[in-house]
Amino acid sequence: MNITILAIESSCDDTSAAVIQNGLILSNIIANQSVHQEYGGVVPELASRSHQQNIVPVVEKALKQAGVSKQDITAVAFTRGPGLLGSLLVGTSFAKGFALAHQCKLIEVNHLHAHVLASFIQTPTERIAEPQFPFLSLLVSGGHTQIIIAHSYTNMEIIGTTIDDAAGEAFDKCAKVLGLPYPGGPHIDNHAQKGNPLAYSFNKPSIPDFDFSFSGLKTSVLYFLRDQIKQNPDFISQNIDDICASVQKTIIDILMQKLHAAVKHTGIREIAIGGGVAANSGLRNAIAEFGKKYGYNTYIPERKYTTDNAAMIAITAYHKYLAQDFASQDISPRARYSLQEYFGKI
Repeated sequence: MNITILAIESSCDDTSAAVIQNGLILSNIIANQSVHQEYGGVVPELASRSHQQNIVPVVEKALKQAGVSKQDITAVAFTRGPGLLGSLLVGTSFAKGFALAHQCKLIEVNHLHAHVLASFIQTPTERIAEPQFPFLSLLVSGGHTQIIIAHSYTNMEIIGTTIDDAAGEAFDKCAKVLGLPYPGGPHIDNHAQKGNPLAYSFNKPSIPDFDFSFSGLKTSVLYFLRDQIKQNPDFISQNIDDICASVQKTIIDILMQKLHAAVKHTGIREIAIGGGVAANSGLRNAIAEFGKKYGYNTYIPERKYTTDNAAMIAITAYHKYLAQDFASQDISPRARYSLQEYFGKI
């Protein structure tokens, strides 16, 4: 019998549905919400309302593109957390209703778990090399920055995390200081590709072990710009490419230094990245060069699988299905939902 799973992702401001059958992604539909750009960040109430409007047409399009009917679905998966509670409620409620109506299994997925497994996404027409267990995952997103040892599809261990801001927050906060639109990360990346990454230097924190800190970076950039603008009011506009390139290099250097230390400590030579910041061209290049320099195997998901999407929920749900790990109808979403709690380690 075919294992056909409908997956729902609604943790933040993108409504996404995907269909996976026997481990292969047949469709991955995403509805973006542009309304938040004028507010400089995601507005939770607007996000949940948009999810309510988008979820039915997105699911219908995913099923149609996959060429399957609702009766073909053997399980429905959903993001339980972490994320915005209102947004998670929409996806969770839809999944529970679908599972009840069609008498199929229900599978909860932790959003971070899914980012780690994005490197395993395969389609009928695209086959890629997959990480071998155990592997190290550098998970870098707007809300999380972690180094994780993946022992198996369903057993993972966090060995490093941010003690304050995540890398994605650092990109967005620095972009805001520079007057760039939201979301700031892609705009910094675009400017950085035209700039000199060695033009300016910014403070790098000294944090023990494999943990990260990015809160001081914005302050360092802010004070630097304040001093430069005193001398030249047009400093930012005249040097935006070099500033962005230098900021981006600083963030990537912090990430790579910790990753290198983790590899040396664990001896694990399989390296994967995941999360929205994994779409950054500088980080993707750094990971690739890191692998070439030291002879490690590196795995970089396609950009469309690094940002929030249901395909990563689907591949995670598929392996949970194989492990017979199902949820009950009394399950509720979790705005805060650590991997340690998810894997039953606390």
